[in-house]
Amino acid sequence: MSALENHTWSHRLDEVDLEELSRLYLLAPLGDKPPEALATVFGNSRYLCFVHAGDVLVGAGRVLADGADCAYIADVAVHPEHQGHGLGSGIIRKLVELAAGHKKIILYAAPGTEAFYRGLGFRHMNTAMAIWSDPQRAVDIGLLRPED
Repeated sequence: MSALENHTWSHRLDEVDLEELSRLYLLAPLGDKPPEALATVFGNSRYLCFVHAGDVLVGAGRVLADGADCAYIADVAVHPEHQGHGLGSGIIRKLVELAAGHKKIILYAAPGTEAFYRGLGFRHMNTAMAIWSDPQRAVDIGLLRPED
């Protein structure tokens, strides 16, 4: 039995404690995402994935999608004690499966994680552009290139 078989997988927001989801993002560490904001972004997402080990939420992710052209994988988080055992890969594979049929599936990769996502079939984009609410912070953490 693989480590992933010991987990419970669900796809419904009403089965998740939003306070616990917020704590998961702090632990992962993917930043401070308040429960109210998570209710909005997960509530507006087409596909959801939540993973529990017993009663503890240990993984999550979501996909914004339009049903045909574009799907965007976002907010994939794995509890630090469960990282390195295939759970993150499993969540990404499940989200890709749920978004199958879209012309393109896009995600942002944290700097240094590109090889991980390449191993799951993702490729670098040459034309991606973005507008960020705090562009200097995005430059500082390596998400945006500094302007020339």
